[in-house]
Amino acid sequence: MTKSSPQGSVDRPFNPVALALGAEATFVARTLDSNRAHLTETLKAAAAHRGASLVEIYQNCVIFNDGAFDPLKANEGMIKLVHGEPVVFGPDNSMGVTRLADGTLKVAPVAEIGAENLLVHDAHAENPQLAFALAQLTDSNALTRSPIGIFRDVDRPVQDDLARAQVATFDDESAKLAAVANLLKGNDTWEL
Repeated sequence: MTKSSPQGSVDRPFNPVALALGAEATFVARTLDSNRAHLTETLKAAAAHRGASLVEIYQNCVIFNDGAFDPLKANEGMIKLVHGEPVVFGPDNSMGVTRLADGTLKVAPVAEIGAENLLVHDAHAENPQLAFALAQLTDSNALTRSPIGIFRDVDRPVQDDLARAQVATFDDESAKLAAVANLLKGNDTWEL
């Protein structure tokens, strides 16, 4: 709620994690400012990632949204994403996530799903589809449930390395000069 929208925004909240995953970002995570250990761990992983990283931080603001994330913490709705571990949450990890035959995700009690059918998180999956589906589990209206952790962390060549490799293809000075001459006198130039 703000002065320009005293009843709160009527728009559906923007999901930066889903946007980054849809663009196939190579490192995408979400954390919470009040969970210092998780925040520190997530930011260290983002800094260690070779390439660009996006970390969404749910941050409390005492002026504009004080207590906005309290329902998430109180209801134990933080779905902690840990690579290689089953996706479970809630009191005593009694709730879990499973993948249905059509590829969609379902949240249900672990007793109903069965421990053998729980989704195991793979942050290193080349295809971002599963990470994108996990990002959609956020309950954007009341924010009582949200995945927290590293959604995706894959290695791909970065622009800096690719540009250096491209420059390295010119072995001698004459090849470099020929390439520059071709750029200056090539088909993409004109005279006025």
